[in-house]
Amino acid sequence: MRTKQSTPALSLAEHKAAIQKENRRVTSYDVALVAGVSQSAVSRCFKPGASVSKATYARVMKAAAALDYIPNAAARSLITRRTNMVAVIISNMANLAYPEALSELSQQIGRRGKRVLLFTLQRETDIGAVLNDVWQYQVDGVIAAATLTDEQIAEFERRRVPLVVFNRGLRGQAVNTVACDHYEAGHMLVARLASAGHRIIAIVDGPEDNIVGSERRRGASDKLAELGLPAPVIVRGHFDYASGARGLRDIISRLGHVPDAVICGSDVMAIGCLDYARHELGLSVPAQLSVAGFDAVEPSNWLSYNLTTLRQPIQKMAAAAAELLHNLIELGEGEVEKRMFASQFIEGTTARLTALPDVSLAA
Repeated sequence: MRTKQSTPALSLAEHKAAIQKENRRVTSYDVALVAGVSQSAVSRCFKPGASVSKATYARVMKAAAALDYIPNAAARSLITRRTNMVAVIISNMANLAYPEALSELSQQIGRRGKRVLLFTLQRETDIGAVLNDVWQYQVDGVIAAATLTDEQIAEFERRRVPLVVFNRGLRGQAVNTVACDHYEAGHMLVARLASAGHRIIAIVDGPEDNIVGSERRRGASDKLAELGLPAPVIVRGHFDYASGARGLRDIISRLGHVPDAVICGSDVMAIGCLDYARHELGLSVPAQLSVAGFDAVEPSNWLSYNLTTLRQPIQKMAAAAAELLHNLIELGEGEVEKRMFASQFIEGTTARLTALPDVSLAA
């Protein structure tokens, strides 16, 4: 009985010459012929987690390197019906916390064999126009650090595109979410300031359409009311340095005097507020004014600032968001998950955190 002979591998030199003569790109079929394996074996070698023997893998990789072969992602997506791309929609890139979040998300998504397609928003209300672009790329899933309406969430469901909302708590909406508890963060910060004797506390808020800033402001305002302290003077900012300086100036103009403390919706605004207080007004911080921010971005740790702030566990949040989206893509729909993380209080030197001695009793 005759046994079936496998097709002998082509000479590498002959095959390279043929490709050059035809003036075309190297394909997985070329690699298969040179390596003496099937085309499907080549595909498995370039698919993370696929089953392939060490010997076959070595032959395929040697042939691919010799031919300078690069897998065609577009062709592979036609077979797998996946693009291996995840859209990340992120707003307020002026806030230094967002590049950190984007970096972490990109790394976590990359570890799961996907690539990030980035969409940025100047304002959260621009999300509708951006979604029209997202649909065109037929991404495998979306992580959105932006506020979505019920109609927009329903459109994800209609198109069967897995969605994870990042760092936004969408109350009353059944959507997979990974977020920091911003309301509790604002609550916590006021509690610490009030326990140190601060009574007149003002807020430099973020843009009106930013839900993160709104939740922080709401938590701070509710805690002030709970403690029976005056409602805060609130001015708008844009999470940038200039907003912090302008915010403090406007607060003093409205109050007629310097407040006990100013809470800024981001560290960048807090730094602007701090510089204006020290260098323009000649105030001693924290003796005459306490300043606090949110997010613990890198400059907040610099010796010139050493800002009192709250840090979000961005790395853990990014890992949770990437894992949740990966499961949705691979396993399909399941129970809606909402994973909430707590902020960590960073005790800097820009806010007084202990009560002043009672001078009358000391006398």
